[in-house]
Amino acid sequence: MPSTVRRLALTAALLWTGASAAPALAASCPWVAAWGSSQMDPGADNALPAAARHDVTLRQIVRPSIGGSGLRVRFSNAFGTTPLTIEAATLARAVQPDKADVATGSLTPLRFSGKTRVVIPPGADWLSDPVDLPVRAFEDLAISIHLPSVPERQTSHPGSRATSYWLAGNHVADAALPSAGTVDHWYMLSGIEARACGSGAVVALGDSITDGRGTTTNGNDRWTDVLARRLAGRPGDRRAVINQGIGGNRVLLDGLGPNAMARLDRDVLALPGVTHLILLEGINDLGNLTRLQPVSAGEHAAMVEQITGAYAQIVARARAHGIKVYGATILPYMGTEYYHPDASNEADRQAVNAWIRKPGNFDGVIDFDKVMRDPARPDRLNPAYDVGDALHPNPAGYKAMGEAIPLELLR
Repeated sequence: MPSTVRRLALTAALLWTGASAAPALAASCPWVAAWGSSQMDPGADNALPAAARHDVTLRQIVRPSIGGSGLRVRFSNAFGTTPLTIEAATLARAVQPDKADVATGSLTPLRFSGKTRVVIPPGADWLSDPVDLPVRAFEDLAISIHLPSVPERQTSHPGSRATSYWLAGNHVADAALPSAGTVDHWYMLSGIEARACGSGAVVALGDSITDGRGTTTNGNDRWTDVLARRLAGRPGDRRAVINQGIGGNRVLLDGLGPNAMARLDRDVLALPGVTHLILLEGINDLGNLTRLQPVSAGEHAAMVEQITGAYAQIVARARAHGIKVYGATILPYMGTEYYHPDASNEADRQAVNAWIRKPGNFDGVIDFDKVMRDPARPDRLNPAYDVGDALHPNPAGYKAMGEAIPLELLR
């Protein structure tokens, strides 16, 4: 074969995500975060059921937003107080996002330093060995793990909006789990990384509006999913979108999950290939300030100052890692029964949004407030986008959010 033809053939093979690249060239591609979930203590309400805590197989379905020539999986015992033992694990292509079945020929054992078994210390994450399994963007993957025992204090992402499966015994190599129990949470699974040349990752750090409260279970219709699909249509500059939202999360104080400042290192800065950060946090700080009783004008002013001061810290720390940071304005929430906000809360929201919009505080602004507010009553969500609680968007609202982000910001 003439040398020119050989070069063209190699180039074509490398450009096709689903094909195996030449080993030397594939190995030279960097690791990039392809999927992730923020970890927390699930508490009693969202913990694995008692029957699923001993000698159990968990099969969890995830959807990376970029492909690559190989993968590695990150497991987490971040909130465990005792070691987490994984006796065996596999990776496979899922048949569909709401089923436990996997494609038999794709079942691939996961290893850890060459072994099938790993013991993860309390508070730690652990990467699997790389797997030579070329995958395409938005291909549903099933990660199955066999656990002899689940740590008493579990590590989880309750707001998965995805169904996971559990079955007693070791079934990691089974193509189907016909009698499996189900639970709509992820456990002990914090990320997938792909070998992907010419790629990077956009992290969305936020609360339930980023986590997707009000979206469809197994529907992948969060605003981050919409953004990821838009970015996938841009040739030559692939970007994964990593959703690091936690329902009820706050900037300043722990609530449901650790506060945004406390989890910045693990959920953003430690991930490989991150180029951009979108920050949408603060509505729970503002709402909780007066949820139980009114506070003084001084306390309102202090809350605004503390939130914007934390924003500035996040921007400075991310920029030090070469990450561009975009501030997303806080959505209106007047009328919600959960926080019952008044004019003072709305003034706080306007003050925080003014700080976000001020040139120089962020590298750019994503004005979700402008997109989502009711034109007739701008202190409230647009009824067309309201799931019904005056706080969270519905799927149409999340679609509007994902489509409102200027893609040129993310080059």
